Amino acid sequence: MQKIHFSIQINAPKEKVWDTMLGEATYREWTVPFHVGSYYKGDWSEGSKMIFLGPDETNKKDGGMVSRIKTNRKYEFISIEYLGMIVNGVEDTTSDEVKKWTPAFENYTFAEKDGGTELSVDVDTNEEYKEMFEGMWPKALQVLKEISER
Repeated sequence: MQKIHFSIQINAPKEKVWDTMLGEATYREWTVPFHVGSYYKGDWSEGSKMIFLGPDETNKKDGGMVSRIKTNRKYEFISIEYLGMIVNGVEDTTSDEVKKWTPAFENYTFAEKDGGTELSVDVDTNEEYKEMFEGMWPKALQVLKEISER
């Protein structure tokens, strides 16, 4: 597992960037570069279970990721701990395939900078997905920036 890092300067207060990133409607917008139709079930409170989902046209059941909010320091830092996958509508947190990459973390840091917000993202990934994420994350962050600056 390796960590990849991304950051973007957004001309909006960190509270607005936070609310835009985590808001149900705006989450669906900025995550389009990852998967059109992405959404989540759960809440962002520390310790809560979160399910990140996207339409799977192959089997007509949404697939995605099982996670927990490891840390939530409102408007400063949020850490998502990925625990497994959802395949064919079924949660998998124990298979050998899942154990190869869990736990994995996605960490967001919000810092006031130059009258706006510097958003830093640190993502655990394996070599298989690194190139894909390096292409998707900058696009998703650009969308988040545009929405936050409206």
